[in-house]
Amino acid sequence: MSGSCEHNIVMLGPPGAGKGTQAVRLSERLGVPHISTGDILREAAAQGTQLGREARAYMDRGDLVPDDLVIGIARERLAREDCAAGFVLDGFPRTVAQAEALDEVMADMQRERLRVLNLQVAEEEILRRLSGRRICRGCEGIFHVDQEGVEAGGSCPKCGAELYQRTDDAPAAIRERLRVYQRQTEPLIEYYAERGVLTDIVAQGDPAAIADSVWSAAQG
Repeated sequence: MSGSCEHNIVMLGPPGAGKGTQAVRLSERLGVPHISTGDILREAAAQGTQLGREARAYMDRGDLVPDDLVIGIARERLAREDCAAGFVLDGFPRTVAQAEALDEVMADMQRERLRVLNLQVAEEEILRRLSGRRICRGCEGIFHVDQEGVEAGGSCPKCGAELYQRTDDAPAAIRERLRVYQRQTEPLIEYYAERGVLTDIVAQGDPAAIADSVWSAAQG
């Protein structure tokens, strides 16, 4: 595929950075698939491929799927025709070992080099975003206490059922999630920075302005 104009993007960012939202917007704008690790693992498991069956065994036990299986499933997904012009990876790689394996996949497939976009958000802003989330027990809608009439234990503005806060969205749990992310991802950020493919993007403020910054960075 050398010589073609590819947009091979990896999105990095802590929980609450808006990474998934920006990844979807960017993939639509570029006309390439948005590839979420969770989605491809579930898809492979549902399709019953050999790697999918192995991954399902771990998922059914609630265990982390080992790197070699994640990498194998990612390789299969990136080989599909819809990725010919590129892709936006969301949730992979998570570690330096996975990044090294992805580099090998890219080389084997003769793909153009990655561009890595790292969304940066202050911890206090992440705490505000995530701890303010409320979920509806009825329609499973997601709301935020910044919205008028939204509060824990209150009623869903859509269907009237009770709103609640997920355990994962309690401040102590958020801080632990951020610590885990930092441990895993700081070495990964250094890995890509050393290779000259990393762009840091401040992901606070107007979502449209953030999307424009992501778009500009994706163009190189």
